[in-house]
Amino acid sequence: MDNILNNFVVLFSVVDPVGVAWLFAAMTQGVSRQVQRKMAIRATLYASGILLLFLFSGTFLLEWFGISISAFRIAGGALLFLVSIDMIFARQSGLRSTTTTEQDEAIHKQDVSVFPLAFPLLAGPGAITTLFLFVSSSTVSPLPWDILLVLVAVLLTTLIALLYAPILTRSLGETGANVVSRLLGLLLAALAVQFMVDGIKASFLT
Repeated sequence: MDNILNNFVVLFSVVDPVGVAWLFAAMTQGVSRQVQRKMAIRATLYASGILLLFLFSGTFLLEWFGISISAFRIAGGALLFLVSIDMIFARQSGLRSTTTTEQDEAIHKQDVSVFPLAFPLLAGPGAITTLFLFVSSSTVSPLPWDILLVLVAVLLTTLIALLYAPILTRSLGETGANVVSRLLGLLLAALAVQFMVDGIKASFLT
């Protein structure tokens, strides 16, 4: 149960439903609520497909490229630590957001469900790396039910946040969203360090 909770906190922090909902509301300002709901549902479905693809193929890809599980834990932990720093300082990087050019392109698009919402905001490099870490840390084959449970829970939470994005953004505002992001960033930083420690132990101390 503790492992499920830890995995949920990590994936929830990386996906950051509150922050994504705030961006979604800004990108779809002036769009009708019905269209917003359709885009939110489509984006969640597209992101689910992307993440499930990498979840099921994670072990195969690591073996294909000859990457050891320990090495990936160290590299993945370092990547998540960088994500946590961005969250703590309330800044956006290419790991968790779109570039300025991509944002400008998204503003002029009528449908943002695929790009940039599904990818890279929801199913970006950070989320994909996190799933790879879950698979590499699992001792159950071929795929433990707890990872699927965590993924479904985070995606459902994200869908709810997107569906109620206007209400959420009015209630929290940008400052409130940043406070939530900073708190999650602190937790993610500690868990990212734990991933790196486990990888170092497995590589050099066994």
